[in-house]
Amino acid sequence: MPDMLVKLYELPQLYPQLRKTEKQGFVVRRPNPWEKAILVEWIRDHFGLAWAAECETAFASNPPSCFVAVEKDALIGFACHDCTRWNFFGPTGVAPNARGKGVGLSLLLACLHAMRNNGYAYAIIGGVGPAEYYSKTVGATMIEGSSPGIYDLGLLRKGPGPDKPTPSPPARDAD
Repeated sequence: MPDMLVKLYELPQLYPQLRKTEKQGFVVRRPNPWEKAILVEWIRDHFGLAWAAECETAFASNPPSCFVAVEKDALIGFACHDCTRWNFFGPTGVAPNARGKGVGLSLLLACLHAMRNNGYAYAIIGGVGPAEYYSKTVGATMIEGSSPGIYDLGLLRKGPGPDKPTPSPPARDAD
């Protein structure tokens, strides 16, 4: 999947989108440090180990380089930036029951505006799935020749490696 480039100096406004989301009962905010374990577990359960590991790195920054969407104290979505690599947006995901309600767009814009506020002029959306969505919502353009990009590291596809010999049981002390 190719990468896309976003001009952060031409983003749609953030606050009108956040207000639309809030009127539906969804709140987009940065997670608190004590919410890390809950967030990472939720991402692992809904989107897989790789995305959970990427999100975990968001908490190395203060404030965390991610946002969450909640509805009545229930987690329904997340989006990260500067986790995969500096200047990269993602990963991001929204629970199936909350899709199509603007939550994903609010999370996307929150991250991209945070990146702009950190001094970036452009952001990379790596390994894009819904390219048309990103093009339509934030004017993202394809980066030619970017597939597979940084995601061709291979370790996840190769697995843990050759079988290791079973360790011998520890020696017992003689009585």
